[in-house]
Amino acid sequence: MYGLNPIKFDIAPGPETLNLCNIHSHTNAEHKAPGFSVLAGDRSSGGYQCNETAELTEAELVDPAGGQGAFKGVKPGDTIEVHWVYSSCDVTPGEGLGSCLSDSCENPTLRVEAQAFLVVNDTSAINFNDYVYDNTVINGRHQPKALPVGTGTPVVFRGSTTGPAFDQSTCSPLQVTWSVRPMCARVDINSLNQWAAKGNVFKETTSHGVRELVTAPELLSQIE
Repeated sequence: MYGLNPIKFDIAPGPETLNLCNIHSHTNAEHKAPGFSVLAGDRSSGGYQCNETAELTEAELVDPAGGQGAFKGVKPGDTIEVHWVYSSCDVTPGEGLGSCLSDSCENPTLRVEAQAFLVVNDTSAINFNDYVYDNTVINGRHQPKALPVGTGTPVVFRGSTTGPAFDQSTCSPLQVTWSVRPMCARVDINSLNQWAAKGNVFKETTSHGVRELVTAPELLSQIE
């Protein structure tokens, strides 16, 4: 709850008013929430796992691709946190966070819709392809086919971009409005491999690492 960082910026508008610019995932959730609060490994690797991880059956933990799936860095039993990144810039979806900027729009309003998934070998689980980008444009804005629902009211807060390139000594220069759903959902590993195998505009074929949890009070804002 405690923090000394006085910086504030406007909360970004809803995703429907912005352009989807990137979709990617991190292995282990970068955030901690009621539904994903199991610490994964040590602080150097960081991240959290879905609470139901230890309850998976042997069948749900079988890797149908035998470790050779098209979507690397993830297997049944892993937790991933998927980020749908939105930008106020007039941009089209593409590779990396650079796709959220342009020469004429270097300081965009950014918003990330986040969902933690427990990866399982179960075709009755969520099909990730229901939430991807498929050249969908609504009211002139690039949008995913859908965003996850039913996993709790998202917690919205001010933050920055994440990933292992940033830590308490190397801060992200970008300001981001985060919208993080507090509960996990199960996603079928087969659908993740299908998404990577058929190719996507983001060129995502692997799940990324996580940023170590920031705890320094001078970098944190007081929760009001």
